[in-house]
Amino acid sequence: MKYITTIDETQYEVEILSPRQVSINGTVYEVDFKSVSGQPIYSLLVDGKSYQAHVYSGEEDDELQVLLRGVLHSAKVEDEREKRLRAAAGGGSADGGEFVLKAPMPGLIVKVAVNEGDEVKKGDVLVILESMKMQNELKSPRDGKVSRVQVKAGDSVEQRTNMVSIE
Repeated sequence: MKYITTIDETQYEVEILSPRQVSINGTVYEVDFKSVSGQPIYSLLVDGKSYQAHVYSGEEDDELQVLLRGVLHSAKVEDEREKRLRAAAGGGSADGGEFVLKAPMPGLIVKVAVNEGDEVKKGDVLVILESMKMQNELKSPRDGKVSRVQVKAGDSVEQRTNMVSIE
């Protein structure tokens, strides 16, 4: 079965060929994917390159937030049948509404790069969060206006703490 995976606004066709092989848009990759001690942290080897990702649920039931190399991505995975049914029913992915940036992990706010009322573009840095001795730039997944800033530099946050809202 194929899965349509939308990361930020780009779609990928993913097919699981075996427990150690996946095809992404027709290119086959050797992979090893493991959860780290039951935490929302995953170790991933792709063609011999090592990655670590923090994965947690997004605002919507079928949305995931993935922090990879300091960049926060929004991901949605649908099987091809589900995608076809949704398209036939006239549904699409709603991109409107409010986006709330939540802390992907516990940490210390190093910098809040925006203020309420600021206009932001997709990819603009919203918050720099230090966790596990790494500074992570959390970026806006879309264009919009900052409607609320709920943290400041020096704050300690727990995972899933609301930090910045964008309309």
